Amino acid sequence: MTTVAELPAGFADKVLSAQSVFRSVMDAMARPGNAQRTASVAGTPAGMMRGTAALALTLFDHDTPIWLDPVMSATPEVAKWLKFHTSTPVVADSSIASFALVGDPQNLPALDRFAFGSNEYPDRSTTLILQVESLTDGPVVELQGPGIDGTVALRAAIQPHDLFERLAINAVLFPRGIDVVLVHDDAIVAIPRTTRLVRGG
Repeated sequence: MTTVAELPAGFADKVLSAQSVFRSVMDAMARPGNAQRTASVAGTPAGMMRGTAALALTLFDHDTPIWLDPVMSATPEVAKWLKFHTSTPVVADSSIASFALVGDPQNLPALDRFAFGSNEYPDRSTTLILQVESLTDGPVVELQGPGIDGTVALRAAIQPHDLFERLAINAVLFPRGIDVVLVHDDAIVAIPRTTRLVRGG
């Protein structure tokens, strides 16, 4: 069992690394479908990819409730690591979570289990962070929307396989909706609620 004293520091340089990751997140959201690298994180708990850990260290705090899927919550070290580094509250009710960490996206719950925000506060929605097997090797999907010049081709091992079918609800809900960040190793790809599937999937 890992004690608090044995937990590593996370970022080697907390301020500079957090700034770097924040820029990567902003670039990913501004250029949907394009992979961005995140700063290195030391000693991530089992089951948590480095990109997921970097996002947590940058975006989570004591006012950011998060939900862990069964795979993430099955390892006590994940919640312990998050609490030590970010003070974020881990909640059982996914509908009030600002972020959802999903280690097994194939069994992602229905999207209506999460928060869509409101017309007045569309930012009060849940951002899904899905750990996937690859961001460069998988069926090609073409995306369009703000931040994309024409279309962009994303070749990723996307799970669940019907992710874009589920995300079609964003067009109906806008400005409400669900944002998604795909993670593999230390790389991230954003799929904001304004991004639409053109073909593939």
